[in-house]
Amino acid sequence: MTGPPLLAGRGAVVSGGSRGIGRAVAELLCSLGAGVVVNGRDADAVAETVAAIRSRGGEADAVVGPAGEARVARAMVDGAISAFGALDILVNCAGIPEPPGSSILTISADDFDRLIEAHLGTAFHTCRAAAEVMARQGRGAMINTGSVAFLGDYGGTGYPAGKGAVNALTMAIAAELKGSGVRANVVCPGARTRLSTGVEYEKHIADLHRQGLLDEVTMRASLDSAPAAFVAPLYAYLASDLARDVTGRIFVAAGGFVGSFDRPTPRLLGYRDHRDAEPWSVAELHEMIGA
Repeated sequence: MTGPPLLAGRGAVVSGGSRGIGRAVAELLCSLGAGVVVNGRDADAVAETVAAIRSRGGEADAVVGPAGEARVARAMVDGAISAFGALDILVNCAGIPEPPGSSILTISADDFDRLIEAHLGTAFHTCRAAAEVMARQGRGAMINTGSVAFLGDYGGTGYPAGKGAVNALTMAIAAELKGSGVRANVVCPGARTRLSTGVEYEKHIADLHRQGLLDEVTMRASLDSAPAAFVAPLYAYLASDLARDVTGRIFVAAGGFVGSFDRPTPRLLGYRDHRDAEPWSVAELHEMIGA
């Protein structure tokens, strides 16, 4: 005899849920019993996704608008509570790509601000709105979407900066809300979406390989990504009670690969007690670091 679906009775919000990875996540959460508020900027795409979910017997509502705006974030949270009676899950998949050919030498201040707002702003406003509800009820799961681009290997400026900031914000939220029963994790996904296909994307990956930033294996993997359905189960797992003890982690999922980043810790290069020693000299630091 089987029990109820894994996420039965849960209320969820998925920003960027009308396309790509976000849509795959929203559809999977619904198939596992959750009711989902689907968010996106394109009203037609949001409506089509909600209709598709409902046609398969799932529960879904729509909130249209940029998730990086506080009013939209609040509307998503309120919508989940109104439609499904609870807010148990927040998934952030909203994002925008770096302008083609962008670098620290060429990106405009406006484009940089737009990228930070689309990624960090979305995570902040949605998590801020959800945190009040989740902390009060003593449960909840937040899953933010990062990117291995935060390492800098994929070029760009605003996109990796925004994703790196999402990682840091999520770690802070996890630490702050752990005592309230609220979990927060990051998924860095690799999947075939409208942001990772097309002539411009293929040229960008080839350029990175030519510059030595991507090795041959990574380049080929980037050009042959698996569908978003391969990534969605990790989000669903992190949203479920099976992951009740998992928080403050950064995961990677790409096709059949699942991994995690170790928490950064400093490696000892040198030590002297400041109470009975002089500061390190520049020459000593060079010998320690640059040699």
